[in-house]
Amino acid sequence: MNTLSADTKATILRCLTDGMSVRATSRLTKASKGAILRLLEEAGTFAAFYQSQLFWNLTPQRVEADEIWSFVRAKQRNATHQTDGDLYTFCAIDADSKLVFSWFVGPRDDKSTHAFVADVARRVTGRIQFSTDGWSPYVAGVRKAFRAATVDYGMIVKQYGKAEDQGQARRYSPAVCTGVLKESVVGAPDRKLISTSYVERLNLDTRQNCRRFTRLTNAHSKKAENHAYAVALNFLHHNFLKVHGSLTKKLGEPTTPAMYAGLAKASWTFAELVERMDPKGVTIK
Repeated sequence: MNTLSADTKATILRCLTDGMSVRATSRLTKASKGAILRLLEEAGTFAAFYQSQLFWNLTPQRVEADEIWSFVRAKQRNATHQTDGDLYTFCAIDADSKLVFSWFVGPRDDKSTHAFVADVARRVTGRIQFSTDGWSPYVAGVRKAFRAATVDYGMIVKQYGKAEDQGQARRYSPAVCTGVLKESVVGAPDRKLISTSYVERLNLDTRQNCRRFTRLTNAHSKKAENHAYAVALNFLHHNFLKVHGSLTKKLGEPTTPAMYAGLAKASWTFAELVERMDPKGVTIK
């Protein structure tokens, strides 16, 4: 069996975090689909482990959370196996550093929501302002995971109305936002800062950078495990490799979310990522 070179691995990981599908990556790098999926598993496992071990005792001031839809093999209405159907990625972002420090891949239900919020609560210290959309299980999840003295929690609830018929241009946009309501739920959140703007922008970046989330393609995940690996790799790329424009403007030098949060001294390259994936070379800070 041929072994991928370090340079080829770096190129493959760059492709997978830059919006390319597995098949397109295979055509570009000449690596087999199987080899690419094995590398995805290796990189995704490393990404999940490394970030899980590093992201503790964080001190964000404002945290935004949301969930982004995708599916495995078939959409829920067409699913024929128990492991197929809709799959959501819950994610939390520090509004200041843009660090994605917690995520959870699973169905959009009470159990997944509560597990996600509990993970957010475990990873932060001090009082935070926490914002989510109007998904109701968040309320019980926040009250269960946080002590009242450690969180100011608000919801932003968007109201939608049916768009006027504009023909084919409206086919995939059947509704428009007609209003926004901000609700204080726990503590005393600053109503001006109840927002999900940053996490919604993260959702856009995720759809652009991780092909499995792109709508109306056949690049969707065929296995939930591979989907979870891709999510972990995508957030590692966001946190440690991708230079963020607004952070760079603040500090006057190329800056990643991990650098701004004090978790890295410099942005990683893909070659460094491949090197760090060596089990003998893994160190946590």
